[in-house]
Amino acid sequence: MTINLDSLALLELIEARGSFAAAAVALNKAPSAITYQLRQLEESLDVLIYDRSGHKAKLTPAGKALLDEGRKLLESTDALTKRVKAVASGWEAELRIVLDSVVPFEQAIPWIQAFDALESPTRLRFSSEVLSGTWEALYSGRADLLIGSRLDQNQFASATGLHIQSFGQSLFVFAVAPSHPLANREEPLCIDTIRQFRAVAVGDTSRNFKPLTLGLQSGQAVLTVPNLQAKVKAQLAGLGCGWLPWNLIEREVANGDLIVKKTEDATRQSSLCFAWQRGSQGKALDWWTKHLATVELNFQPS
Repeated sequence: MTINLDSLALLELIEARGSFAAAAVALNKAPSAITYQLRQLEESLDVLIYDRSGHKAKLTPAGKALLDEGRKLLESTDALTKRVKAVASGWEAELRIVLDSVVPFEQAIPWIQAFDALESPTRLRFSSEVLSGTWEALYSGRADLLIGSRLDQNQFASATGLHIQSFGQSLFVFAVAPSHPLANREEPLCIDTIRQFRAVAVGDTSRNFKPLTLGLQSGQAVLTVPNLQAKVKAQLAGLGCGWLPWNLIEREVANGDLIVKKTEDATRQSSLCFAWQRGSQGKALDWWTKHLATVELNFQPS
């Protein structure tokens, strides 16, 4: 049993034009040639596609099912053809973008919308990593573009094989829930005082390289969570203390659900950047790097 695309296209044309004769005119063929092709398709499938008992041939239920599914196949084939041609002209089949958890996905939505306006065939695949895991994803080839924090102490941040471009700053503040014992402690909080209480930390997602730990004191108890969003929730629940990016907790601070405490370390700034591998660069990656170069992220108090 064989169904070829030409036969499916013929069915669609007959329905669009309204008759065998009109389809024959459109194809510049004799009506008998159209009838013969349909007969071959029916014999191949061993089903009746058209009911010819009336004045006008009509699709049978089997014929209608064939047409409906055939249209989907024709559309998929057309889309595949366009994608293959686009890839051949320099567009990537897929662009993999890894976000550091300090950059919420909502931040990327207007960038995606701007990219969609190009009607590019390139599929976008977003993933999220933490600390060294973000850089490792790029360095190992699991991601084509990184958007996140520039970790100066990370071995990848100065790698000669990467393009790295800063495009903003993120402020981290030390915050606790109103119910936390540190909420009423005198400021600035010293390291010895902070060390007495459990910290909430985000686990580095690096698979093969030494993980990083930031903002932890020697000997301090730690609750490790999967991402910054989970860290915010843990600290809102009073499960621990720690440094949080201002852009993720501005509303909670305004509502009094979190209290920012001054420490001996003062505040901490993190440089935001985007990075990509040197070498081959398709049209999608080229667009993203040029677009991000026009962006200035400022995760600071307004």
